[in-house]
Amino acid sequence: MTTSKRDYYEVLGVARGATAEDLKKAFRKQALKFHPDRNKEADASDRFKEVNEAYQVLSDPQRKAQYDQFGHAGVNGRTGRGFDGFEGFGGFGDIFDSFFGGSSRQTSDRGADLEFQINVSFRDAAFGVARELELDRMERCGRCDGNRAEPGTDVVECSTCHGEGKVKRTQRTFFGQFQQVTACPTCQGEGRTVKTACKQCSGRGTERNARRIEVEIPAGVEHGTRLLVRGEGEAGRNGQNGDLYVHIGVERDRLFSRRGNDVIMTSTVNMVLAALGGIITVETLEGKAEIEIKPGTQSGAMSRIANAGIPHMGGSGRRGDQIVELRVETPRNLDDQQTELLQELAESFGLEKVGDGTTTGQGIFDRFKDVFRGDNSNS
Repeated sequence: MTTSKRDYYEVLGVARGATAEDLKKAFRKQALKFHPDRNKEADASDRFKEVNEAYQVLSDPQRKAQYDQFGHAGVNGRTGRGFDGFEGFGGFGDIFDSFFGGSSRQTSDRGADLEFQINVSFRDAAFGVARELELDRMERCGRCDGNRAEPGTDVVECSTCHGEGKVKRTQRTFFGQFQQVTACPTCQGEGRTVKTACKQCSGRGTERNARRIEVEIPAGVEHGTRLLVRGEGEAGRNGQNGDLYVHIGVERDRLFSRRGNDVIMTSTVNMVLAALGGIITVETLEGKAEIEIKPGTQSGAMSRIANAGIPHMGGSGRRGDQIVELRVETPRNLDDQQTELLQELAESFGLEKVGDGTTTGQGIFDRFKDVFRGDNSNS
Protein backbone atom coordinates (compact mmCIF):
# COMPACT_ATOMS: atom_id res chain seq x y z
CA MET A 1 0.00 0.00 0.00
CA THR A 2 1.35 3.42 -0.85
CA THR A 3 2.08 6.07 1.75
CA SER A 4 -0.79 8.32 0.47
CA LYS A 5 -4.24 6.86 1.16
CA ARG A 6 -6.45 5.79 -1.73
CA ASP A 7 -9.97 7.03 -2.14
CA TYR A 8 -12.30 4.95 0.05
CA TYR A 9 -14.84 4.48 -2.74
CA GLU A 10 -12.04 3.22 -4.99
CA VAL A 11 -10.88 0.82 -2.25
CA LEU A 12 -14.34 -0.77 -2.05
CA GLY A 13 -14.95 -0.52 -5.79
CA VAL A 14 -18.21 1.43 -5.57
CA ALA A 15 -19.52 4.73 -6.91
CA ARG A 16 -19.98 7.77 -4.66
CA GLY A 17 -23.73 7.34 -4.76
CA ALA A 18 -23.59 3.74 -3.48
CA THR A 19 -26.32 2.71 -1.04
CA ALA A 20 -25.68 1.15 2.36
CA GLU A 21 -26.50 -2.26 0.89
CA ASP A 22 -24.07 -1.68 -2.00
CA LEU A 23 -21.35 -0.76 0.51
CA LYS A 24 -22.01 -3.88 2.58
CA LYS A 25 -21.85 -6.17 -0.47
CA ALA A 26 -18.66 -4.51 -1.72
CA PHE A 27 -17.06 -4.76 1.71
CA ARG A 28 -17.92 -8.43 1.99
CA LYS A 29 -16.41 -9.14 -1.42
CA GLN A 30 -13.19 -7.21 -0.78
CA ALA A 31 -12.74 -8.52 2.78
CA LEU A 32 -13.03 -12.12 1.62
CA LYS A 33 -10.63 -11.40 -1.25
CA PHE A 34 -7.85 -9.88 0.86
CA HIS A 35 -8.19 -11.70 4.19
CA PRO A 36 -4.60 -12.84 5.09
CA ASP A 37 -5.73 -16.40 5.85
CA ARG A 38 -6.96 -16.78 2.28
CA ASN A 39 -4.71 -14.42 0.34
CA LYS A 40 -0.97 -15.11 0.74
CA GLU A 41 0.23 -12.13 -1.29
CA ALA A 42 2.70 -9.87 0.49
CA ASP A 43 0.35 -6.88 0.66
CA ALA A 44 -2.83 -8.81 1.53
CA SER A 45 -2.78 -7.78 5.21
CA ASP A 46 -2.39 -4.09 4.33
CA ARG A 47 -5.13 -4.29 1.71
CA PHE A 48 -7.44 -6.02 4.20
CA LYS A 49 -6.89 -3.22 6.74
CA GLU A 50 -7.48 -0.66 4.02
CA VAL A 51 -10.83 -2.26 3.13
CA ASN A 52 -11.80 -2.38 6.79
CA GLU A 53 -10.93 1.29 7.27
CA ALA A 54 -12.85 2.37 4.18
CA TYR A 55 -16.00 0.54 5.26
CA GLN A 56 -15.82 1.89 8.82
CA VAL A 57 -15.97 5.43 7.43
CA LEU A 58 -18.45 5.00 4.58
CA SER A 59 -20.92 2.89 6.60
CA ASP A 60 -21.21 5.65 9.22
CA PRO A 61 -23.48 8.44 7.82
CA GLN A 62 -21.83 11.21 9.84
CA ARG A 63 -18.27 10.19 9.02
CA LYS A 64 -19.24 9.55 5.39
CA ALA A 65 -20.55 13.09 5.14
CA GLN A 66 -17.30 14.46 6.58
CA TYR A 67 -15.28 12.34 4.14
CA ASP A 68 -17.40 13.41 1.15
CA GLN A 69 -16.82 17.06 2.05
CA PHE A 70 -13.23 17.12 3.31
CA GLY A 71 -11.67 13.84 2.13
CA HIS A 72 -9.23 11.99 4.41
CA ALA A 73 -8.58 15.18 6.41
CA GLY A 74 -12.16 15.07 7.63
CA VAL A 75 -11.75 11.69 9.33
CA ASN A 76 -8.05 11.70 10.31
CA GLY A 77 -7.34 10.13 13.72
CA ARG A 78 -10.60 8.21 13.79
CA THR A 79 -9.83 5.21 11.62
CA GLY A 80 -7.19 2.52 11.36
CA ARG A 81 -8.32 0.13 14.07
CA GLY A 82 -7.25 -2.78 11.89
CA PHE A 83 -8.87 -6.15 12.55
CA ASP A 84 -10.61 -4.91 15.68
CA GLY A 85 -13.13 -2.84 13.74
CA PHE A 86 -15.70 -5.60 13.24
CA GLU A 87 -17.44 -5.53 16.60
CA GLY A 88 -20.70 -4.44 14.99
CA PHE A 89 -20.81 -7.65 12.97
CA GLY A 90 -20.84 -10.05 15.90
CA GLY A 91 -17.14 -10.77 16.30
CA PHE A 92 -16.10 -10.68 12.65
CA GLY A 93 -12.44 -11.24 13.54
CA ASP A 94 -13.24 -14.34 15.60
CA ILE A 95 -15.40 -15.76 12.82
CA PHE A 96 -12.62 -15.39 10.28
CA ASP A 97 -10.17 -17.05 12.69
CA SER A 98 -12.32 -20.13 13.09
CA PHE A 99 -13.55 -20.23 9.49
CA PHE A 100 -10.12 -19.89 7.87
CA GLY A 101 -7.86 -21.72 10.28
CA GLY A 102 -9.16 -22.17 13.80
CA SER A 103 -9.33 -19.93 16.83
CA SER A 104 -6.06 -18.36 17.96
CA ARG A 105 -7.36 -17.97 21.50
CA GLN A 106 -7.08 -21.58 22.61
CA THR A 107 -4.64 -21.99 25.46
CA SER A 108 -1.71 -24.37 25.53
CA ASP A 109 -1.46 -27.26 27.99
CA ARG A 110 2.31 -26.92 28.06
CA GLY A 111 3.88 -25.67 31.28
CA ALA A 112 5.44 -22.23 31.58
CA ASP A 113 9.09 -21.64 30.74
CA LEU A 114 11.44 -20.47 33.49
CA GLU A 115 14.49 -18.20 33.34
CA PHE A 116 17.51 -18.22 35.66
CA GLN A 117 20.58 -15.96 35.80
CA ILE A 118 23.98 -17.25 36.97
CA ASN A 119 27.49 -15.80 36.94
CA VAL A 120 30.63 -17.86 36.35
CA SER A 121 34.32 -16.98 36.46
CA PHE A 122 36.33 -16.31 33.31
CA ARG A 123 38.20 -19.61 33.64
CA ASP A 124 35.02 -21.64 34.36
CA ALA A 125 33.46 -20.12 31.24
CA ALA A 126 36.54 -21.11 29.26
CA PHE A 127 36.66 -24.76 30.34
CA GLY A 128 33.08 -25.47 31.46
CA VAL A 129 31.68 -26.19 34.89
CA ALA A 130 28.71 -27.93 36.53
CA ARG A 131 26.50 -25.63 38.60
CA GLU A 132 23.63 -26.47 40.91
CA LEU A 133 20.55 -24.30 40.57
CA GLU A 134 17.71 -24.00 43.07
CA LEU A 135 14.38 -23.49 41.32
CA ASP A 136 11.04 -22.52 42.78
CA ARG A 137 8.55 -23.98 40.31
CA MET A 138 5.18 -25.62 39.81
CA GLU A 139 5.47 -29.40 39.59
CA ARG A 140 3.06 -32.27 39.18
CA CYS A 141 1.24 -32.89 42.47
CA GLY A 142 2.88 -35.69 44.42
CA ARG A 143 -0.42 -36.89 45.88
CA CYS A 144 -2.62 -37.15 42.77
CA ASP A 145 0.20 -37.38 40.20
CA GLY A 146 -1.32 -34.50 38.30
CA ASN A 147 -4.79 -35.95 37.58
CA ARG A 148 -6.39 -33.49 40.09
CA ALA A 149 -8.55 -36.13 41.79
CA GLU A 150 -8.23 -37.31 45.36
CA PRO A 151 -6.59 -40.77 45.27
CA GLY A 152 -9.27 -43.48 45.17
CA THR A 153 -11.89 -41.25 43.57
CA ASP A 154 -13.04 -41.21 39.96
CA VAL A 155 -12.10 -39.02 37.02
CA VAL A 156 -15.11 -38.84 34.71
CA GLU A 157 -15.91 -37.66 31.22
CA CYS A 158 -16.84 -33.98 31.01
CA SER A 159 -20.60 -33.66 30.65
CA THR A 160 -20.32 -30.42 28.68
CA CYS A 161 -18.04 -31.52 25.84
CA HIS A 162 -18.53 -35.31 26.28
CA GLY A 163 -14.80 -35.93 26.47
CA GLU A 164 -13.81 -33.97 23.37
CA GLY A 165 -12.26 -31.05 25.25
CA LYS A 166 -13.85 -28.53 22.90
CA VAL A 167 -17.24 -27.06 22.13
CA LYS A 168 -18.74 -25.73 18.91
CA ARG A 169 -20.65 -22.49 18.56
CA THR A 170 -22.67 -21.55 15.48
CA GLN A 171 -23.05 -17.88 14.59
CA ARG A 172 -25.00 -16.11 11.87
CA THR A 173 -23.51 -13.05 10.18
CA PHE A 174 -24.06 -11.26 6.90
CA PHE A 175 -21.30 -13.52 5.52
CA GLY A 176 -23.46 -16.51 6.27
CA GLN A 177 -23.43 -19.13 9.01
CA PHE A 178 -20.10 -19.92 10.68
CA GLN A 179 -19.08 -22.51 13.23
CA GLN A 180 -16.46 -21.68 15.85
CA VAL A 181 -14.58 -24.29 17.91
CA THR A 182 -13.20 -23.31 21.33
CA ALA A 183 -11.79 -25.05 24.42
CA CYS A 184 -14.48 -26.39 26.73
CA PRO A 185 -15.05 -23.88 29.57
CA THR A 186 -15.98 -26.63 32.04
CA CYS A 187 -12.91 -28.87 31.76
CA GLN A 188 -10.54 -26.29 30.18
CA GLY A 189 -10.00 -28.57 27.22
CA GLU A 190 -9.10 -31.76 29.11
CA GLY A 191 -12.29 -33.63 28.30
CA ARG A 192 -12.68 -34.90 31.86
CA THR A 193 -13.60 -33.67 35.32
CA VAL A 194 -13.04 -34.93 38.87
CA LYS A 195 -15.68 -35.80 41.42
CA THR A 196 -13.48 -35.16 44.45
CA ALA A 197 -10.60 -32.68 44.14
CA CYS A 198 -7.17 -33.65 45.46
CA LYS A 199 -6.72 -32.34 49.00
CA GLN A 200 -3.07 -31.50 48.50
CA CYS A 201 -3.31 -29.41 45.34
CA SER A 202 -7.00 -28.45 45.62
CA GLY A 203 -7.71 -30.01 42.24
CA ARG A 204 -5.11 -28.00 40.32
CA GLY A 205 -2.90 -31.01 39.57
CA THR A 206 0.26 -29.02 40.35
CA GLU A 207 1.99 -27.68 43.45
CA ARG A 208 4.90 -25.34 44.08
CA ASN A 209 8.18 -26.92 45.12
CA ALA A 210 11.82 -25.94 45.60
CA ARG A 211 13.98 -28.16 43.44
CA ARG A 212 17.76 -28.40 42.98
CA ILE A 213 19.04 -29.39 39.54
CA GLU A 214 22.54 -29.59 38.09
CA VAL A 215 23.29 -27.73 34.87
CA GLU A 216 26.41 -28.23 32.75
CA ILE A 217 27.91 -24.94 31.57
CA PRO A 218 29.74 -25.87 28.34
CA ALA A 219 33.36 -24.93 27.68
CA GLY A 220 33.73 -21.75 25.67
CA VAL A 221 30.46 -20.13 26.77
CA GLU A 222 30.34 -16.35 26.30
CA HIS A 223 28.87 -13.57 28.42
CA GLY A 224 25.17 -13.20 27.60
CA THR A 225 24.74 -16.77 26.33
CA ARG A 226 21.30 -18.29 26.96
CA LEU A 227 21.32 -22.05 27.56
CA LEU A 228 18.19 -24.12 26.92
CA VAL A 229 17.48 -26.96 29.35
CA ARG A 230 14.47 -28.79 27.98
CA GLY A 231 11.71 -30.01 30.28
CA GLU A 232 12.99 -28.25 33.41
CA GLY A 233 10.34 -25.53 33.41
CA GLU A 234 6.99 -25.69 35.17
CA ALA A 235 4.62 -28.65 34.86
CA GLY A 236 1.80 -28.37 32.34
CA ARG A 237 -1.79 -29.49 32.72
CA ASN A 238 -1.24 -32.68 30.76
CA GLY A 239 2.29 -33.46 31.92
CA GLN A 240 4.22 -31.52 29.26
CA ASN A 241 6.74 -29.37 31.10
CA GLY A 242 8.04 -26.03 29.95
CA ASP A 243 11.74 -25.36 29.43
CA LEU A 244 14.39 -23.66 31.53
CA TYR A 245 16.48 -20.84 30.05
CA VAL A 246 19.75 -20.17 31.88
CA HIS A 247 21.33 -16.77 31.22
CA ILE A 248 25.11 -16.82 31.67
CA GLY A 249 27.10 -13.88 32.96
CA VAL A 250 30.91 -14.15 32.77
CA GLU A 251 32.86 -12.27 35.44
CA ARG A 252 35.83 -10.08 34.56
CA ASP A 253 39.30 -11.52 35.11
CA ARG A 254 42.21 -9.57 36.63
CA LEU A 255 44.55 -10.56 33.78
CA PHE A 256 42.59 -11.82 30.82
CA SER A 257 39.96 -10.53 28.43
CA ARG A 258 38.38 -12.24 25.46
CA ARG A 259 38.21 -11.52 21.74
CA GLY A 260 36.37 -14.31 19.96
CA ASN A 261 38.12 -17.45 21.17
CA ASP A 262 41.45 -15.68 21.75
CA VAL A 263 42.58 -14.68 25.23
CA ILE A 264 44.12 -11.20 25.48
CA MET A 265 46.51 -10.05 28.21
CA THR A 266 49.15 -7.36 28.79
CA SER A 267 52.68 -7.97 30.10
CA THR A 268 55.27 -5.35 31.06
CA VAL A 269 58.83 -5.77 29.81
CA ASN A 270 61.94 -4.14 31.27
CA MET A 271 63.32 -1.67 28.73
CA VAL A 272 66.74 -3.33 28.79
CA LEU A 273 65.21 -6.72 27.99
CA ALA A 274 63.14 -5.10 25.25
CA ALA A 275 66.33 -3.62 23.77
CA LEU A 276 68.56 -6.67 24.09
CA GLY A 277 66.03 -9.51 23.85
CA GLY A 278 65.39 -12.42 26.19
CA ILE A 279 62.73 -14.66 27.72
CA ILE A 280 59.82 -13.74 30.01
CA THR A 281 57.27 -15.90 31.79
CA VAL A 282 53.55 -15.09 31.60
CA GLU A 283 50.40 -16.61 33.08
CA THR A 284 48.00 -18.62 30.96
CA LEU A 285 44.56 -20.07 31.68
CA GLU A 286 46.23 -23.34 32.66
CA GLY A 287 49.46 -22.23 34.32
CA LYS A 288 52.52 -20.44 32.97
CA ALA A 289 54.36 -20.21 29.66
CA GLU A 290 57.59 -18.66 28.39
CA ILE A 291 57.69 -16.30 25.44
CA GLU A 292 60.66 -14.90 23.58
CA ILE A 293 61.30 -11.16 23.48
CA LYS A 294 63.15 -10.20 20.32
CA PRO A 295 65.89 -7.54 20.48
CA GLY A 296 64.48 -4.09 19.81
CA THR A 297 60.92 -4.95 20.83
CA GLN A 298 58.71 -1.85 20.95
CA SER A 299 55.86 -1.11 23.33
CA GLY A 300 52.60 -2.40 21.84
CA ALA A 301 54.19 -5.40 20.11
CA MET A 302 52.17 -8.63 20.21
CA SER A 303 53.32 -12.14 21.01
CA ARG A 304 51.10 -15.16 20.33
CA ILE A 305 50.90 -18.47 22.25
CA ALA A 306 49.16 -20.96 19.98
CA ASN A 307 46.25 -23.06 21.32
CA ALA A 308 46.33 -21.41 24.74
CA GLY A 309 43.00 -19.60 24.26
CA ILE A 310 39.38 -20.57 24.82
CA PRO A 311 37.91 -23.82 23.43
CA HIS A 312 35.27 -23.53 20.72
CA MET A 313 31.80 -24.49 21.92
CA GLY A 314 30.50 -27.80 20.64
CA GLY A 315 33.39 -30.06 21.59
CA SER A 316 35.32 -29.70 18.33
CA GLY A 317 38.64 -29.72 20.20
CA ARG A 318 39.73 -26.44 18.60
CA ARG A 319 41.01 -23.58 20.74
CA GLY A 320 41.92 -19.98 20.23
CA ASP A 321 45.33 -18.49 20.99
CA GLN A 322 46.66 -16.34 23.80
CA ILE A 323 47.79 -12.93 22.60
CA VAL A 324 50.20 -11.04 24.85
CA GLU A 325 50.53 -7.30 24.34
CA LEU A 326 54.00 -6.18 25.42
CA ARG A 327 54.42 -2.84 27.15
CA VAL A 328 57.97 -1.62 27.58
CA GLU A 329 58.44 -0.24 31.08
CA THR A 330 60.58 2.83 31.68
CA PRO A 331 62.42 2.62 35.05
CA ARG A 332 61.77 5.19 37.76
CA ASN A 333 63.75 6.37 40.80
CA LEU A 334 67.17 5.59 39.30
CA ASP A 335 70.21 5.41 41.61
CA ASP A 336 73.46 7.16 40.76
CA GLN A 337 75.02 4.21 38.96
CA GLN A 338 71.92 3.63 36.81
CA THR A 339 71.72 7.32 35.96
CA GLU A 340 75.39 7.37 34.98
CA LEU A 341 74.96 4.37 32.69
CA LEU A 342 71.92 5.88 30.96
CA GLN A 343 73.89 9.07 30.40
CA GLU A 344 76.69 7.08 28.82
CA LEU A 345 74.16 5.29 26.62
CA ALA A 346 72.63 8.57 25.57
CA GLU A 347 76.06 9.91 24.56
CA SER A 348 76.75 6.74 22.57
CA PHE A 349 73.62 7.47 20.55
CA GLY A 350 74.75 11.06 19.97
CA LEU A 351 72.15 12.50 22.32
CA GLU A 352 72.72 15.51 24.58
CA LYS A 353 74.17 14.67 27.97
CA VAL A 354 71.69 14.75 30.82
CA GLY A 355 72.75 15.67 34.36
CA ASP A 356 76.39 15.54 35.53
CA GLY A 357 77.38 12.15 34.07
CA THR A 358 80.56 12.20 32.01
CA THR A 359 81.65 8.58 31.96
CA THR A 360 82.02 6.75 28.67
CA GLY A 361 83.95 3.62 27.90
CA GLN A 362 84.20 0.06 26.71
CA GLY A 363 81.51 -2.50 27.63
CA ILE A 364 78.66 -0.07 28.33
CA PHE A 365 76.00 -2.54 27.14
CA ASP A 366 77.26 -5.27 29.46
CA ARG A 367 77.21 -2.91 32.42
CA PHE A 368 73.84 -1.53 31.32
CA LYS A 369 72.37 -5.00 31.20
CA ASP A 370 73.80 -6.04 34.57
CA VAL A 371 72.62 -2.94 36.43
CA PHE A 372 69.07 -2.95 34.95
CA ARG A 373 68.57 -6.70 35.12
CA GLY A 374 65.02 -7.23 36.44
CA ASP A 375 62.42 -9.90 37.12
CA ASN A 376 60.07 -10.04 34.10
CA SER A 377 57.83 -12.90 35.11
CA ASN A 378 54.09 -12.15 35.49
CA SER A 379 53.32 -14.50 38.33
